[in-house]
Amino acid sequence: MKDGSSFYKTIATAPVRCCVLFGLMLLPSLLFAQEKGKVEVVKDPKVDSLVQDYVVGDKGKNIAPASSDGYRIQIFSGSDRQAAYDAQAKLKAKYPDLATYLSYRAPNFKVRVGDYRSRLEAEKVMQDLKPLFSGLFITQEKINLPKLDTE
Repeated sequence: MKDGSSFYKTIATAPVRCCVLFGLMLLPSLLFAQEKGKVEVVKDPKVDSLVQDYVVGDKGKNIAPASSDGYRIQIFSGSDRQAAYDAQAKLKAKYPDLATYLSYRAPNFKVRVGDYRSRLEAEKVMQDLKPLFSGLFITQEKINLPKLDTE
């Protein structure tokens, strides 16, 4: 009879042992649980001013304008510097608001026009420039982004 009673004691205490074991396994997760959805940001207040200067541009400091990938229209390419200046002046006389960029990579000077975010914008302006210049084409390069109205 001793064997039978120990068998029943084992069966009766098994659920208790399982609960204790399960509780011990969950205890670390309950003790070290984190609060969900709460983030604390610790930063120097100067970070906000640096971000503002980068996005808007700091008055009085020499910061390069923000740039992005975009398109320009090439109106001249050749080895004659004066011809490049003449092409630039011809464009400025007709369209004073368009930005022009003169570059030199030996042996050629190149005059490119505009800062267009999409190829479609560049194609529209290129149609207007066709009567003035021959051999126009659109190039993909880094462009200057327009200035933001912050005031």
